[in-house]
Amino acid sequence: GSHAGRRQVCAMSAAFGAALRRRAAAQPRSSLLLRRCLGEQVFAPSAGAPSQQFGKGFLTSEATFSHSREQWSSLRHVALAGVTAGCALALFVAPPQSAWFSSAKGIHCEAEKPKATAASTQKRLFKVCVCGGAGGIGQPLSLLMALDDKVGELCIFDLNVAMVPAEGVATDISHLEMPSKVKAYVLDKEDKPSQKLEECLTGCDLVLIPAGVPRRPGMTRADLLGINAGIAKNIVEACAKYCPNAVVGLIVNPVNSVVPAMSALYEKKGLDPMKIVGVTTLDCVRANKFVYELTGAPIRSIDIPVVGGHAGETILPLFSQDKAAKTLPAEQVPDLDRRVQDAGTEVVNAKQGKGSATLSMAYAGAKFGKGVLAGLAGEETTMCAYVKSSVTELPYFASKVVFGPQGVSKVCPIGELNEHEKVRLEAVKKQLKAEIEAGLAYAAANELS
Repeated sequence: GSHAGRRQVCAMSAAFGAALRRRAAAQPRSSLLLRRCLGEQVFAPSAGAPSQQFGKGFLTSEATFSHSREQWSSLRHVALAGVTAGCALALFVAPPQSAWFSSAKGIHCEAEKPKATAASTQKRLFKVCVCGGAGGIGQPLSLLMALDDKVGELCIFDLNVAMVPAEGVATDISHLEMPSKVKAYVLDKEDKPSQKLEECLTGCDLVLIPAGVPRRPGMTRADLLGINAGIAKNIVEACAKYCPNAVVGLIVNPVNSVVPAMSALYEKKGLDPMKIVGVTTLDCVRANKFVYELTGAPIRSIDIPVVGGHAGETILPLFSQDKAAKTLPAEQVPDLDRRVQDAGTEVVNAKQGKGSATLSMAYAGAKFGKGVLAGLAGEETTMCAYVKSSVTELPYFASKVVFGPQGVSKVCPIGELNEHEKVRLEAVKKQLKAEIEAGLAYAAANELS
């Protein structure tokens, strides 16, 4: 506040104003901007005496402190604006590598992000085993499962009597440009899987079993059950020992009896019977395709639930529950229903008795497997499957099932049926009841070691 202090401030103001005026004269285009920023107090509208007199006035005793304070305030604002603009320009020309600055600009800053753990940067990969992986269904099923990017390890197990060695199948698939590790496991016909498959099954999340023999001429369903239930039991027994928490997908005929048998054996051993799942996906795949052929609707939008069982008359497609299928004339539905039931025979006849539905079954099995793995990864997936159930009075039934992180998380009700489906359902339950009882009788006479 002293007189000398005021003189010093005024001298600085006059000098700064003169410097700005010279710069404005050297760069005429910037003159207007400087005038608007600084006001007429900083330098006069024209060169010469007024500006000089204004500066000199501050050096005399007549200059008031209010004048100098006003002038200094203007200069301070200009200086602050200049420094701010310069800093902002510098920051955007050469931004610092800091998390704060990057977040302020909305830019992801690689240098400052938290160090990621392996678990946070990589999605979980699952271990899958295909038992019977060198067979007619097993080979294409193994191939398709290897293409699933959720599979980190694929085990292919078969007997040494298989027409194609399991090692050859595994080596062939291992050359695919997929990250999964593929390994074969081979047993002699007399070996017990529960004693030999520890390495193969330990840590498995999903076990798919396309095993068993086909029904031959003269063979009764009881004969087929006796053979294939024994084959399934040997593998399920090993699963109970080495991977009791794995989802076990059974593609073993007769599914309507084998699934109740294996599920009941699991329950007798104190394990979760819902881990045993009958793969009925092929019935849904066929129903979807046949409806597409008749309607021309987008095939990925068609989703026909197929309930009941997985053989002949026990297969009940619910066309009334799909938007595209609802548009079919009522007189077409019974024939379409029968075609879905008899589709397996259609393939056998087309192959002239030299094979069965191996490729479409492999596709359906892989679709099932993909859905299960998605559920285990936390993406709930709904598919039809044959499981222990209470949606009808029967203890086992195929309907929509929700798969989650622990496998089966919910068995869905059948839903509304039209008159045709209600009549068919009664016939389904009558036949399915007998086949379930045959499977439960097998379980009552056997147990898992």
